Amino acid sequence: MGIIYLTDEKLFPNPLKADKSGLLAIGGTLSKSRLIEAYSMGIFPWFSLGEPPMWWSPDPRFLLFPSNLHISKRMKRILNKEEFRVTVNRDFKSVIEKCSLRGRRGEETWITEEMKNAYTELHKEGFAHSVEVWLKGSLVGGLYGVSFGKMFFGESMFSEVSNSSKYGFIKLTQHLGSRNFLFIDCQVETKHLGSLGAKGVKREYFIDMLGNGLAENGLTKTEFPKVL
Repeated sequence: MGIIYLTDEKLFPNPLKADKSGLLAIGGTLSKSRLIEAYSMGIFPWFSLGEPPMWWSPDPRFLLFPSNLHISKRMKRILNKEEFRVTVNRDFKSVIEKCSLRGRRGEETWITEEMKNAYTELHKEGFAHSVEVWLKGSLVGGLYGVSFGKMFFGESMFSEVSNSSKYGFIKLTQHLGSRNFLFIDCQVETKHLGSLGAKGVKREYFIDMLGNGLAENGLTKTEFPKVL
């Protein structure tokens, strides 16, 4: 099956039909309805400035199951010091802006103005969330992603102080574990997230988990505490 070129009216193809690289479709818009449709099917956008939207469904899929969270002895010491303060949805705009200043997978930044605007709209709708990590009143790390039901789909993180984003990610994972979340979708393998316990699973398995999660909880918006 060749790559599908989307129009605003055309629906996504079956995510299992992505090519070997994980690319499923090209085109369309980053509207709220399109993004929600994508995440509910296990698809996410990733493209560079000047390119049309590209939609991905990689195999394997890199997931972190909250019960598998691995915290190193060094990170346990950092957590015990409680030098960082972690909040949720306090400053989504700053988090996504800071994430846009760094590259992903060793490449130039992929978070264009179009992407920032799209996820900001999702945030206003209650589907996109930010985690902020503060040190002495300054925002030094954080991450953002999309969440519904009992599933969290991570998008990007940034760190201006050593271990700050990891600290926030661990706090988020612990909270999601206490809420019986099924998984955190890390999309593709990275050494950083692998060290925290994420692992690759077959795309078919991921899609089945996603379907079961939607069948149980639907697109229920996630309610977070202000502080983790």
